[in-house]
Amino acid sequence: MAARMKLKLKTVFVLYFMVSLMGLIYALMQLGQHCDCAEHDLPKDRAISRLQEELYRLQGQIRQLEKAKQPEKKQPPKSSLSTIFVITPTYARLVQKAELTRLSQTFLHVPQLHWILVEDSPRKTPLVSNFLMKSGLTYTHLNVPTAKERKLQEGDPSWLKPRGVEQRNEGLRWLREDRKTEPGDDGQQGVVYFADDDNTYSLQLFEEMRSTQRVSVWPVGLVGGMKFESPVVEGGKVVRFHTGWRPSRPFPMDMAGFAVSLRLVLANLDACFDGEAPMGFLESSLLKGLVTVDELEPKADNCTKVLVWHTRTEKPKMKREEALQVQGLGSDPAVEV
Repeated sequence: MAARMKLKLKTVFVLYFMVSLMGLIYALMQLGQHCDCAEHDLPKDRAISRLQEELYRLQGQIRQLEKAKQPEKKQPPKSSLSTIFVITPTYARLVQKAELTRLSQTFLHVPQLHWILVEDSPRKTPLVSNFLMKSGLTYTHLNVPTAKERKLQEGDPSWLKPRGVEQRNEGLRWLREDRKTEPGDDGQQGVVYFADDDNTYSLQLFEEMRSTQRVSVWPVGLVGGMKFESPVVEGGKVVRFHTGWRPSRPFPMDMAGFAVSLRLVLANLDACFDGEAPMGFLESSLLKGLVTVDELEPKADNCTKVLVWHTRTEKPKMKREEALQVQGLGSDPAVEV
């Protein structure tokens, strides 16, 4: 087999050299020949085009043969990996599809990932439904509206009320119903992560969290008015938290800074996010029913590497669009943005 491959590769190289040489000779023969007839240039251009196509084809074959010679990296079978269940709240806005597109492109590179996308809406919207069908991901599409008294009003600061509470809890409810199995069953293997649709995630983060036994933790960049917030690790244990706001909170962490074992979620049916929790205590309202600080599992090289960033997309300015709409010249509403 190796000898046959070597012979085939040698043959391709010889053909590649001969075609290149013929093209060069043909081009040299045309130099210095004058012709006033434009139609005579057409066959010449076609011949050069055919030679170039043949050259590209041979180059492609060479690349395929070289790739075949390289030993493939051994990876564990997908079935042996713990599934990562990612719960993402989302709501209708101009940048929604853009945010979901960016996030889904990241998730496509993560093996054994199940995306639970929960709309803040009384019904599933066509935009999100169609988007998920074309995403190429394993997903579950849910919806539940935020209670009117908990919704932010126009002009309210984002920190005034906790957002995504009902949606995250709906994702937990679905997991507990869908993965309800006998204790010890493989259906309880997995990790639960809460990923907002506007954050930025390194692929390494998902491999770090995959081995979570109870609750794993790591730093989050660009959050809380700081370069990063992070658990502080000494001797392999979390001893305190690097944060600039109310470090006395039970778990002073961002939502993007931890993952929970699916088994732990299923074993604690009452654990959920409290929509009435004071500002900054939403994460603690879930975690205090699952784990103690001493039991936290530091990841990301003992919490010294930032693998997720609390980024925010700027709200688009629509002044020109609004002006055109007044004139009846606004953008076509049938075009999905």
